Amino acid sequence: MMGINQYVKKTTNAAPLAVFRICFGLMLFGSIIRFWNKGWIESLYIKPTYFFTFYGFEWVKPWGEYTYALFFICALSAFMVAIGLFYRVAISSLFLSFSYIELMDKSTYLNHYYFISLICLLLVFLPAQVYFSVDSYRHKQIRAQFIPQWNIDSIKLMMAILYFYAGLAKVNSDWLWHAQPLSIWLPARNDMPIIGFLFNYTWIPYLFSWFGCLYDLSIPFLLWNKKTRIWAYVAVIVFHVLTALLFPIGMFPHIMMVAALIFFSAEFHQNVMNRMVDFFRLPKEKQQPSSAYQAPRFLHWGFALFFAFQIIFPFRYLIYPDELFWTEEGYRFSWRVMLMEKAGYAQFTVKGAQGQQAVVNNNVHLSTLQEKMMSTQPDMILQYAHYLRDYYAKLGFSSPQVYVDSYVALNGRLGKPLINPQTDLAKEQDSFTHKTWILPFNDTIKGF
Repeated sequence: MMGINQYVKKTTNAAPLAVFRICFGLMLFGSIIRFWNKGWIESLYIKPTYFFTFYGFEWVKPWGEYTYALFFICALSAFMVAIGLFYRVAISSLFLSFSYIELMDKSTYLNHYYFISLICLLLVFLPAQVYFSVDSYRHKQIRAQFIPQWNIDSIKLMMAILYFYAGLAKVNSDWLWHAQPLSIWLPARNDMPIIGFLFNYTWIPYLFSWFGCLYDLSIPFLLWNKKTRIWAYVAVIVFHVLTALLFPIGMFPHIMMVAALIFFSAEFHQNVMNRMVDFFRLPKEKQQPSSAYQAPRFLHWGFALFFAFQIIFPFRYLIYPDELFWTEEGYRFSWRVMLMEKAGYAQFTVKGAQGQQAVVNNNVHLSTLQEKMMSTQPDMILQYAHYLRDYYAKLGFSSPQVYVDSYVALNGRLGKPLINPQTDLAKEQDSFTHKTWILPFNDTIKGF
């Protein structure tokens, strides 16, 4: 078996990383343009008067009308990454701008935004510009035909973690035994052309649930294996085309279909490069057969620590009591993709020490999306309560107290109270410790 020292010295053609850089950059560029064109910058980051920040990142806020400039920087950075122009500056700018956008409002959190940020972070330290880039055409000294094999494998491993952990999260009783939440979502799409009628059959959500679980658990291994790679990629196309048609998850399915090409051989990617050169009539880079990029040794330890963290971090939910889907403590950033259908209702009452009292109209302070997301997530309920405390203090309420009547229905269950209505949330502090004012779930969802 190859030792670690031998592995880190092993080299491969740089073409796969170059193809990945081009495709990833163009897909992100298209995503930002699509986001802008649909008017989501204004509706999500300019019109709202309050934003749900992430714990520890309270300083990350939209820039008002200048938020358009932030998205422009992100789009320009993505395009520069794709063509490999000023690559190190461009990929660093892409990582920072995209991550900043992701952190501006917790209401818009999606697992695939987190995935994109992590891939951008990896690319900051990978030599994706040494081959088939504007930089390599302009600066011969950075050109390299070969790069360390682990540079390619690190992208594969990040994708494998996403898939495998998403599959592991589906090994639970709601998903497998009750086909939830697909039993709620799929019948609602029975008006789709051609396949919509299938969603009227009660066994279809079970078929989709089991297929989704097995797909996520097995696909990285099948893609990594040369003998099964072609059929595995066909499964990738089928799976992500279906998810794109059925669910409003943006560009993520398209990004994953393109990103999965990284598992194909260096010869495949070199052929792609050659065809691109011929099609666009580009000048060919003259390479010495022995030209190879040498990665700094410190990166070996840095990447090892990065992946150790990625493997361990999703299991942090184990330190919290009660049901994860109910409390959502340790839920985000753990590759739990589309596992819940939560419907919630939260009515806040603010009381002052001198007898003042007000029942809050959430529509005055929050967008429709923000209210929907807040009403089912305890940490966002607490954040909003603190905002209301400060808001009503400015209106003259002395020592405002904030209480909430909240009811949440999880995966088809009857609604039940989420937050203790006797708890003054104005006095509770946000932290990573368990929130004792969350009422018990009094049910069990078995599995991971």
